Amino acid sequence: MKNCLPYIVIALALSIALPSFAADEVKPVRMGCGLMTFDTVPGWGLRPDGSSALGPTHGAVVIDKAGNIYTSANKGVVVFSPEGKVIQEYLGDKYSSIHDMEIREEADGEFIYGARNANAEGIKFNAHSGEIVLNLPFPAESGLNLEKFNPTAITVAPNGDIFLSDGYASNHIFKFDKAGKYLMHFGEKGNDLKQFNTAHGMTLDTRYEPPRLLVCDRNHTPKGRLLHYDLDGNFIEEVVTGLGMPTSASVQGDYVSVPDLHGRLVILDKSNTIIAVLGHNADPAKRVNFNVPQAEWIEGVFSGTHGSYWDAEGNLYVQDWNVAGRIMKLVRVK
Repeated sequence: MKNCLPYIVIALALSIALPSFAADEVKPVRMGCGLMTFDTVPGWGLRPDGSSALGPTHGAVVIDKAGNIYTSANKGVVVFSPEGKVIQEYLGDKYSSIHDMEIREEADGEFIYGARNANAEGIKFNAHSGEIVLNLPFPAESGLNLEKFNPTAITVAPNGDIFLSDGYASNHIFKFDKAGKYLMHFGEKGNDLKQFNTAHGMTLDTRYEPPRLLVCDRNHTPKGRLLHYDLDGNFIEEVVTGLGMPTSASVQGDYVSVPDLHGRLVILDKSNTIIAVLGHNADPAKRVNFNVPQAEWIEGVFSGTHGSYWDAEGNLYVQDWNVAGRIMKLVRVK
């Protein structure tokens, strides 16, 4: 990581010198290292008056095949153009507060799968119309007697099987078929090697053949970690540890972006070595902090990194857990 230090220093210096959030007053900040060097896009996703278009965010980011960006906020799903303009909003009242999302192209269109922690279910909806086509409540067929069901993550296998993580409650991961029929569950709460202490994020790790589940064990003691499981729920390995509070993961090619609630995003290569750290927040008072108002946002510095996604060009879109609603575009430097 030694060669990354100049960009980290430059980013911090520029951020301190340019605390305002107005796009016309802030210059891009460069961050990262080597192949994973990025420039921020000041003002991306803000309204013309400079205010956030989102409201409170505690969610995810996905991108459709046309390049449009979907992010979930407390108020529902907001869709942006690649230029940062709002082009659609839906799922407002009844299906708000989607904590995690995955997007998938299927025979009859593009669909988004969502985990709703506050509303205790998984859902599947048409990415373009917002029509709900599948609900995944707690499966009574599991025989479990849970005091709470609080899903935090969702992902989909190549054959359409759906995995839903009860990360804020039992820490079981439930497996359903593509029609929503309960198949099995695995995992339990704890700090042992094969247990989860907040199975907060999850995705399909397509860097491997066959693909694996990549699970973010956010509150594992002493430090957060990533785990691999096969699609039958069998433990494979501890991928990496010492990550702080990893919230989610997004895969593109050989690389994985992992937001950390401590106000940074790490990128791993196929050997699961950290090759870049983006947006590191050096202020302990503003890390893992939902209540950083927009007036105190600092360009190139994150506060509660929660969701991320790659576009086709290798750019990253990053969402902070934030009271005002923050989403950022990071343009890959070629």
